[in-house]
Amino acid sequence: MPRLTLAEAEALATAALAAAGANPAMAAPTARALVAAEAEGQGGHGLSRVPQYAGFLANGRADGAAVPAVVAERGGAALVDARHGLAYAALDLAVAEAARRARSHGVAFIGIANSHHAGAMGLPVAALARQGLVALAFTNSPAAMPVPGGRRPLMGTNPIAAAFPRRDAAPLIIDMALSEVARGKIMVAAKAGKKIPLGWALDAEGNPTTDPNAALSGAMLAMGGTKGALLALVVELLCCALTGSAFGFEADGFFTEEGNRPRLGQALLAIDPGALGGQDSFAERIEFLLAAMQGDPGVRLPGSRRAALAARAAAEGLEVPEALLAQLRDLAGKT
Repeated sequence: MPRLTLAEAEALATAALAAAGANPAMAAPTARALVAAEAEGQGGHGLSRVPQYAGFLANGRADGAAVPAVVAERGGAALVDARHGLAYAALDLAVAEAARRARSHGVAFIGIANSHHAGAMGLPVAALARQGLVALAFTNSPAAMPVPGGRRPLMGTNPIAAAFPRRDAAPLIIDMALSEVARGKIMVAAKAGKKIPLGWALDAEGNPTTDPNAALSGAMLAMGGTKGALLALVVELLCCALTGSAFGFEADGFFTEEGNRPRLGQALLAIDPGALGGQDSFAERIEFLLAAMQGDPGVRLPGSRRAALAARAAAEGLEVPEALLAQLRDLAGKT
C-alpha cells in the first residue's frame, strides 16, 4: 500500500480541496485536521472525507469562498459564524477565541453557527489543552437517533469531546459519539450480510432490529438508552438553540453529496484551572486520579491508542489505499 508523509498527505489534500473551490483559508486547516485524524487512526474522519467535501463544495452544500468571523461577543462568550463553509477554519477561530477569553475571564464559551461536518472533535480540545486549558467540545449532526420514546430520527449522534492538560505528559483526551455504535459498523455488517446485535438500531417502523439494512433505513439508538438520548438532546440544544443553528432533523445527511447546507452548530467551553483551585492543585489532582486508574493492570488511559498511532504516523507516514490515493491525485489535478 502506498505511503505518504504527513506533509505530503496534507499538501495533497489541500490541493484537492482548493481545486474543488475551497479558498486557502479553508483548504489548509481542513486538510490539516483530516490528516491529523487519519494519523490517529480515525479513518472515518480522515483522508476519505476529501472526496466527500469536494462533492459538497461542487454541489453548493458548502461555500468555498466563506471566511468565518466573530459576529457577537460579550466577555467570555462569543459567536463565530462559519458562513456555510467547511467547519475547520471556524473551529480554528473558535479555539483562538476560547483560549484568549479563558485567560482573561477564567472561562470561555464559544458557539459556532452555520457550520458543517466537524470531524474528530478531540482535535480542537487537544489544541486548547496544550495551552493549559481544560476544554469541552460539542457538535450536532444530521438526524440519526430518535428522542426517548420516539421512532423517527430527530437528533444526530452528537459527539462530545473533552481534554485535560497534564504537567509532563500529553493531554488526556476523551472523544465519543453518543450512539450505541458507529453507523459505519452497521454498514460493514450490511456489506458482509451479517446480523447486528439488538440494541444498536431500529427499523423504519421503530421496531428493534438485527437486520443491518433495515437499520440503515431506520434509526440509530443512543448509548445507554434514555440517558444517552438525553445527553444527545443536551448537545443539540447547546449547539443549536444558543447559536441559531439548524437542528439535526433540519440538516440533510452526509451520505450523499447532494442536499441542503446543513447549518450545524458547534460549541467550545474552555476553563483556566488557575481561576479555580489553581494550576498546581489541578495538576496534582489529575495525576493522582490517573495513577489510581492505572493501578489496575487492565486500564488504558483514554486517547492513549490514538496518541501512539499519531506518533507512529509522524515517524513512518500514512498508508493510503491505492484507490483513495488515485482519487485524491485526480481531484488535485496531479494524475
